[in-house]
Amino acid sequence: MSSDALLTQILAQLNQLQVSQQTLQAKLDALTSPASPPSVGSPIPVHHDSPSTPTLLLSPVSSLSKVHLASASPTKTPLEHALTDKEREKALYPGRVLLTTHPDQHGIKPFPLQWGAPDPSIRGPVICSRLTSSVKQRNALGAHSGSYSIYRALAIAMGTLNPTHKPDYSQTEPPVPIPPQPAWSDPHKIVSFDPWGHLVPQVFRKEVEELGLDVRPSIAVTKAHIKLSEIDETARKGELAVDGKIVLSTRPLKNADGSESDAYPGVEINTSKAAVEPVWYLPGIADRFGISESLLRRALFEDTGGMYPELITRPDIKVFLPPIGNLTVYIFGNPAFLSDESKELALRVHDECNGSDVFGSDICTCKPYLIFAIEECIRCAQRGGVGLVVYFRKEGRALGEVTKYLVYNLRKRGGDSADKYFKSTELIAGVKDMRFQALMPDVLHWLGIKKIDNMVSMSDMKYNAIVQSGIPILKRYDLPEHLIPPDSRVEIDAKIAAGYFTSGKAITEQDLVKTVGRTWEETEH
Repeated sequence: MSSDALLTQILAQLNQLQVSQQTLQAKLDALTSPASPPSVGSPIPVHHDSPSTPTLLLSPVSSLSKVHLASASPTKTPLEHALTDKEREKALYPGRVLLTTHPDQHGIKPFPLQWGAPDPSIRGPVICSRLTSSVKQRNALGAHSGSYSIYRALAIAMGTLNPTHKPDYSQTEPPVPIPPQPAWSDPHKIVSFDPWGHLVPQVFRKEVEELGLDVRPSIAVTKAHIKLSEIDETARKGELAVDGKIVLSTRPLKNADGSESDAYPGVEINTSKAAVEPVWYLPGIADRFGISESLLRRALFEDTGGMYPELITRPDIKVFLPPIGNLTVYIFGNPAFLSDESKELALRVHDECNGSDVFGSDICTCKPYLIFAIEECIRCAQRGGVGLVVYFRKEGRALGEVTKYLVYNLRKRGGDSADKYFKSTELIAGVKDMRFQALMPDVLHWLGIKKIDNMVSMSDMKYNAIVQSGIPILKRYDLPEHLIPPDSRVEIDAKIAAGYFTSGKAITEQDLVKTVGRTWEETEH
């Protein structure tokens, strides 16, 4: 017997076993539950063309569960207080557990989605919802809100969120236009998020209001003022002009007694910004990394602990919303200038570093580089151009903060010298970097960027990814020496020796042993 025939036989036996299990469970339910007529919330069996295919049981939220879960606040009604956890579970999920579906099942008809189509009506909305109104027409796997989808599940389980809550998007349209760009209709240019994500309530109104499908925005655009003490100091020294348009004077400060203080109040920065959730077009992701789609799907399935079995069983669904963090875009100056090649553009692509960016750790240069980049973006905008900072949630080179801190411990115990910098990370994580910048340029194409005048970055990986995506970079510049904290010299020298850009003296492997970081003993004195 060939391997394919054997596999087919095994799958058929497995399917028959699943059907048998469901039949036995149904009989057990009938024996243990009081007889009652089927309710609106009863499991709806969806029959299949093939008897060997297991029955799909959908789990709509019943009218009974809507009564139980109508309150969206932590305060429960008397009826809700009377429910046990088991009763609440049955009200929320009246059907048996659905692990996976198959494309040939009766009633399953994903809403058409043509990635890269220039017209949203042809492209189609991204639908990942398992609510009754959308579950049969899902054309995407995963869930909105990335890693925060877990908190949504917790809120539903606790009864503080009605799972059928319908958001009101009537006052949420972007105050800053991010209009369609040619790259939106190129299925190879943007594969890691939905370029129409911020326009969902407008361009997919029919699907939401008339068809009742659960379609949600994956991008939000807004405006804000940024207040940073480091920028205050730069302005106080006269190194940043207060123009009243991009850099504004802060209102006078208040004393503890409420009177007006004569202390320097500092400045505020006028920005436009966008939050972008990941929406992966799997064929495009696979192509970007030079691997097969089937290998990508298998790796995603296996290394998320089998969290999304439909990555394997639904090859017809090509879109996946992964449970990872998002990115945020900060625009300094006129957003329309981003796609105008006649305007100067300054860019910083920054990967998250909570320890430095937020808490000021001096073991790396992340916060100094971010502040320096913001100042350069402001100056570019004040010269008549535009500045852009893209902040990716890729903590610890996408290895995570726990791994990063373990590496810190290893470095400080094993001798923190620049020649061991990358080796220390590889000993813990098995790889020195998992950011894989190939997906990073998508956001630049979304904004219509066609060339970059000033790139505030030393990273060869970021530079290569942007240039190889078709966007030329005219000038690169690194972090000035006076802004490098002493203990982060280990990081900088190791990166320069590894090929990162520098405008200063080249550093060789032989030089690295001379660059040594602070020990724990020194920290305690």
